[in-house]
Amino acid sequence: MEDFKKLYGEAKEKIDTLLMQVMNGREPASLYQPAGYIMESPGKRIRPVLVMFSAKAVGGSWDDVIHASLAVEMLHNFTLVHDDIMDNADTRRGRQTLHIKYDLSTAILTGDVLLAAAYEYLQRDLKGNAKAVEHFTKGLIEVCEGQSLDKDFEIRGEVSLNEYIEMIGKKTAALSRMCCAVGAILGGGSDAEVEALSNYGYLVGLAFQVQDDLLDITADASALGKPVGGDLLEGKKTFLFFKALEKATGDDLSSLERIITNKGAKPEEISYFKNLYTNLGVLEDARIEVERLTNEALHQLEVLKNPKDIEMFISLANALLNRTK
Repeated sequence: MEDFKKLYGEAKEKIDTLLMQVMNGREPASLYQPAGYIMESPGKRIRPVLVMFSAKAVGGSWDDVIHASLAVEMLHNFTLVHDDIMDNADTRRGRQTLHIKYDLSTAILTGDVLLAAAYEYLQRDLKGNAKAVEHFTKGLIEVCEGQSLDKDFEIRGEVSLNEYIEMIGKKTAALSRMCCAVGAILGGGSDAEVEALSNYGYLVGLAFQVQDDLLDITADASALGKPVGGDLLEGKKTFLFFKALEKATGDDLSSLERIITNKGAKPEEISYFKNLYTNLGVLEDARIEVERLTNEALHQLEVLKNPKDIEMFISLANALLNRTK
């Protein structure tokens, strides 16, 4: 685990340093200063690390994919800028969101230029490999589809758990799948290695989102950085909510259905719903699902040749599984 922490720290530091520079010296400042503000925003850098780890795992190097790694982080931040606009969010990672710090038009345009710059940086590592572009573009399209489904679910009365899994598969897991695929392709991986790492990225992405759903109600508010039960307050349909709907009866079921009707719970109701989730076994259902998805992801690693690379991906999955925020 110490080796993983060291390697992850080195990769993150490399990405952080380069992200601080990608918008330097560009004009007009009215566009690129806001873009630089986003690039300087703190983050885990999970997605570029996935690109770098994947390239190394198939015999390539970080240098083979360093621009592609920056590209996926720019793509990710493009989605966050537009998500914050759609969600009317005031803060992100403890800082003002772009449309609050500047204005709506600037935020939209900055998101656009981040996406364009992502393709600009991706092409620097391609060396004629069109497959990487295909995966990159498919990942982008799926993220947009997932966001659209998520917005649809906010106004639809009935949504199934399977539909929810499809949505997070596009909105969250498709991006981590793309990162692993791009890294493996540009690192010179075989078709089997690309497929295995792509599957790993997808399954870890699903586990990451279900873990997010779980942490929203179980984490400490100070660690979470936002109010506990925020998904319930906003009326979001999560893995926990769907499992509770399946199991609840009587007044408990009516209370859950009222969240949909009223577009969210009241702050004073959060403790009631947390107790309800606990009594119904929903929290344990989520933990079991996270473990199942994680174990399935780890099975994908059998195709890799280097035990040290396998250990890095195992440690990464476990770090995501055991996080507290």
